[in-house]
Amino acid sequence: MGRARRARKIAQAAAYGGGVGVAGLGALGAIGYGILRVEAIMARRIVGQPFEGAPSDSGRYGSGSGAALRFVVLGDSTGVGMGADHANQTIGATIANGIAAFSGRPVELTNVAVIGAESPGLDEQVERVLAAVPEPDVAVILIGANDVTHRIDTSVAVRHLEMAVGSLRKAGAEVVVGTCPDLGAIEPVPQPLRLLARRWSRDLAAAQTVAVVEAGGRAVSIGDLLSEAFSAEPHVMFSKDRFHPSPAGYARVAAALLPTVSAALDLFGERSTPTEPNVRRGGSVRPLAVAATKAVTRPGTEVAPTEVGGQSRGPHGRWAVLLHRIRPTVPAAASSGAAAPGAAAPAAPPATDALAAPTHDPSDAPHDDLGTGGTAYAPGDGGSPATDAAEGAVLR
Repeated sequence: MGRARRARKIAQAAAYGGGVGVAGLGALGAIGYGILRVEAIMARRIVGQPFEGAPSDSGRYGSGSGAALRFVVLGDSTGVGMGADHANQTIGATIANGIAAFSGRPVELTNVAVIGAESPGLDEQVERVLAAVPEPDVAVILIGANDVTHRIDTSVAVRHLEMAVGSLRKAGAEVVVGTCPDLGAIEPVPQPLRLLARRWSRDLAAAQTVAVVEAGGRAVSIGDLLSEAFSAEPHVMFSKDRFHPSPAGYARVAAALLPTVSAALDLFGERSTPTEPNVRRGGSVRPLAVAATKAVTRPGTEVAPTEVGGQSRGPHGRWAVLLHRIRPTVPAAASSGAAAPGAAAPAAPPATDALAAPTHDPSDAPHDDLGTGGTAYAPGDGGSPATDAAEGAVLR
């Protein structure tokens, strides 16, 4: 089964409260399953918990005029900033400084992310953040890694994420989700578990993308973004536990998310969710499930809802556009403290429709994985009966 079909199936199961059950344990066999279980336990012991906590980055950023923009962060330890040395090195702080610089307004950041959080824990986080900030302007959610490592049923994880996005949208917030990172880049995870972790991460990220866009949010793929850089320079991008990002790693993630957050807030003077996108300028329109599949292999790719011929849905579901926004220079934070007042704005903010993706992608060859008659492409995921069996045995 292709990843696009799996993403659509998981999203459908989540919508109807179903589950994606154990698959293929018999094919894998008790011995193979036991090996994977032992490797998973060893990896978690190696990673351990070398940090007592993470710096608190909630506070006011920038010193511009006007009412403060209300920015909230939810999710797991990536959202918390575990591995950062100072509060100004977290993803939330970096994005807050960027928003303040681009908008010329102060930003009030409220971070309710929880170390070790799984997607079902988003219910409580949403409740807490809306009690503190009833009408947030924008929310960033970073979630998924613990769903993979703790083998949370994918449809359950996706359902809770979709509900969180929906609740925040009803409160008036723009919502940007950084999808599941690529756990195949984690050095303490041995093979073959690392290979399976990469596949599980990508499958979850694709399903998350479908759910987020259906709920009215925007998804940004960070899996491959982290995989390439983190695999090439693990001593730079990972913190001392070799699992959580270092300050340099967090800066890389923030740089991928900031353009989408800025566009969602309409900081560059035009609506950020394109309708009738101009594909000649780089926008790639696909059925949502196919767009989600392509995004997980393209670092920093945003998937957002769009319209074709004035219609939001086609014969294969909701239309979506893949956007690869040019990353702005992230304004430097203050050397210490949670807030960075007076951050200087860059000389020329990037245009929201400046896309780094080429007009024509050679990978967009006709492919009928969704029965689209060549209008969309869903690359194969390289799966095999053996890895399918292992996936069912370990993740579920």
